[in-house]
Amino acid sequence: MEKTSILIVEDDMIIAANISLKLCNLGYEVTGIETKAEEAIHHALETRPDMILMDIQLKGQSNGIDAAKAIRRYLDIPIIYLTANVDDSTFQKAKETHPYAFIAKPFTNLNLERTIALVEEKVKEKREHVSMEDTFVDSQEDRIFIRNQNRLVKVMFDEILFVEADRNYSKITTTTQTFLIVCPLNKLCDKVDPRHFVRIHRSFVVNFGMLDAVADSYVDIKGKLIPIGKQYKEVLHKMLNKV
Repeated sequence: MEKTSILIVEDDMIIAANISLKLCNLGYEVTGIETKAEEAIHHALETRPDMILMDIQLKGQSNGIDAAKAIRRYLDIPIIYLTANVDDSTFQKAKETHPYAFIAKPFTNLNLERTIALVEEKVKEKREHVSMEDTFVDSQEDRIFIRNQNRLVKVMFDEILFVEADRNYSKITTTTQTFLIVCPLNKLCDKVDPRHFVRIHRSFVVNFGMLDAVADSYVDIKGKLIPIGKQYKEVLHKMLNKV
């Protein structure tokens, strides 16, 4: 079983270290501790944790709400806010980012443990509810076949916009619909044409022909902003130079 990974964003290092120790003892994987919004955004896009513990009040020009908004432009990562004396206006702004929970400071270890466990359960239920519908069956030169509701669905490669990893599943987004199939992204990469599909992030493969725009840190496909991982930039730029 893969451990649930958690990013801690907290500018009080004593609090952050205590949270990290507690989570590790509970069997979670802590991907890191960040103290500023900018670093938190970069960390989340690079490592894509399963959830983020986000302090609302951070030092610097941007706060935790700003960081959550920026992250959610690219990835749907569950956010749990850590709050202390937050006024109504700030609370309403935080709600707009659709967090999974709020934990009020000072909090007890039991409160932290139970909140994270409940959020983890919600995420698992959501994944299991969708994933049982679609199963990767086979691929041919220009298409793949997916078993969906007891029938085989043909998906042409040129209809696929991008593919997103979700642990042992892959979410395939086409021009008309989305499939969540029981197939790791690495395995699915072996089944698609490398001349047309390029991996730009540990969690994303995109259809090169569907790119609407390419920026330094992301690509745009039909309004969906997808982050570019550092280790994948060179391959993407080589394909761009061939155009």
